[in-house]
Amino acid sequence: MKSVYLALAAISIGGLSAQQTPDRQAIERIIAKYARSVDAADTALAAEIWSQSPDVSFIHPQGYERGFGQIKQNIYIRAMGDLFSERKLNIKGISIHVHPDSAWAEFSWDFVAKLKTDGSAITTKGRETQIYRKEQGAWRLVHVHYSGLPVTP
Repeated sequence: MKSVYLALAAISIGGLSAQQTPDRQAIERIIAKYARSVDAADTALAAEIWSQSPDVSFIHPQGYERGFGQIKQNIYIRAMGDLFSERKLNIKGISIHVHPDSAWAEFSWDFVAKLKTDGSAITTKGRETQIYRKEQGAWRLVHVHYSGLPVTP
């Protein structure tokens, strides 16, 4: 009974027990692959990490995408591929919280890109939350919510 209590306490405060280490590493690999998929505007790579369930979603300052089809078209093809000739998403400060069949990660990022129209460079900074679900034994991304950094007066 004491070991069950300790395991529940670790989960309830967001701690990771030794048994959850492979799950945490799997989430870290998904985040790295997510960054690579954005850098390359690679929809095939994105399809490897996103769930294909119709309930996946992506909330961003310009809108709300539902389903991987909309995410693929509006985030990867239109936003990343059509607007930018170069992209680099630098992720930092990752915090991962793992439960048996769900997990979430929080992090901040810098995004550096060049516009296709005139080659001008842009840099944006933001923060992001990602939610994952274990599907058939593998972690899949099911939700992203990102925003710019807070503006202080």
